[in-house]
Amino acid sequence: MKVCVVGTGYVGLTTGACLAYLGHDVTCVDLDAAKVESLRAGRSPIYEPHMDELLAEAAERLRFTTEYAEAVPGADVVFIAVQTPSLPDGNPDLRYLRSAAETVGEHVAGPFTVVVNKSTVPIGSGNWVDAILRESFERAHGRRPDGAFAVASNPEFLREGVALFDTLYPDRIVIGSDDPRSLHVLNELYRPILNQSFTPPTFLPRPGELGAVPMVSTDLASAELIKYAANAFLAIKISYINEIGRLAGRVGADIMEVARGTGLDARIGPRFLEPGVGWGGSCFGKDTAALITTAGEYHHDMPIVQAAREVNARQRRMVVDRLLDELRLIKGRRIGLLGLAFKPETDDLRDSPATDIAEQLIAHGARVALHDPVAAERFRRERPDLARHLCDSAEAVFDDSDAVVLVTKWSHYLDLDWGKLLPTMRTPVLLDGRHCLDAERMRRLGYRYLSVGG
Repeated sequence: MKVCVVGTGYVGLTTGACLAYLGHDVTCVDLDAAKVESLRAGRSPIYEPHMDELLAEAAERLRFTTEYAEAVPGADVVFIAVQTPSLPDGNPDLRYLRSAAETVGEHVAGPFTVVVNKSTVPIGSGNWVDAILRESFERAHGRRPDGAFAVASNPEFLREGVALFDTLYPDRIVIGSDDPRSLHVLNELYRPILNQSFTPPTFLPRPGELGAVPMVSTDLASAELIKYAANAFLAIKISYINEIGRLAGRVGADIMEVARGTGLDARIGPRFLEPGVGWGGSCFGKDTAALITTAGEYHHDMPIVQAAREVNARQRRMVVDRLLDELRLIKGRRIGLLGLAFKPETDDLRDSPATDIAEQLIAHGARVALHDPVAAERFRRERPDLARHLCDSAEAVFDDSDAVVLVTKWSHYLDLDWGKLLPTMRTPVLLDGRHCLDAERMRRLGYRYLSVGG
């Protein structure tokens, strides 16, 4: 099939590269000329494991352009995968989606194109996008579209750091549309994934236990709500174990053992029962805020989702509170933070716990030292106000520090020579924000080991 993908962020680039690898003819559109030039040269503008390798594998069927006119006309499927960041009131900012839909409407030429909302959008956005497409089509072509296109929702469930794996070997594929033709087209588009009939990349082998991938075919509104419901549930799950972690700390329980014992229940499962400084990234915060705002428009409260957000914010404050309890004063103290990306295997800094914690420490008068093995350069570009606090190495974070906080679970940090680093600190306080270090070993080395929660 001929496919157009609008936007080359994490979702758009992953979608385009994977569909091209599967044999489809894909053109990705992005208005950022520098990004397009980088992609044409085979260099991914984002850090995602194996992305450059997959781009090379799919190069014959994958093109990049800044011109909608080169990508939209004649496409069987157009994916809109632009950003929808949060506004101050919790609503998503839909200006990029509107602009993309208007421009797609100008260029769509039929005979039949499925226009897919891949971006996470509020419930009801499918109908809104359909109206924009129709108005734009009529202005550009001087006639009604008369079945030239239909709108579908195909939410993504990607985890940054394993986005390619999640696309090729997903738990499920969700498609929402009120037009049967759209469901048929997207079913055919995803047939290689649904049947797992493609040859896996050598660098991303197929899981041995994976069989056919289930497809959920439903209406537009249901597909849109499935995305929000899934992300909100995962956010709640993380905040829940952090709430249990606070109690574990009070009663002397080991939160990691509590999480393990809880997660072994097949009804619950171990994934996302990971206590620590909480979630970040582009999805959970934005999607939970949008869900609460949407519910409010219908005079409906969502106290569980709201509580998950409050617990998550509290986990970040707990880092500062734990340091205050241990050091008494942090004004003028040097505090090192290991990790800036919101999770390992990505350079994404959106809603990063580390950035929030650094700002809180600075507000308390602390001197901060920051490091990340992958996200440092992006941090320099996106947070120039904090860039002067960056260190060139993880080891430099320890030099003359009064405390070091492990914020992001990079394997680089787990493999440090912790015994060698301890003497370089002024005060050997170590706060493990992800419960990923061996507490007893750290104490034997001489660290005053702390954690967030039990």
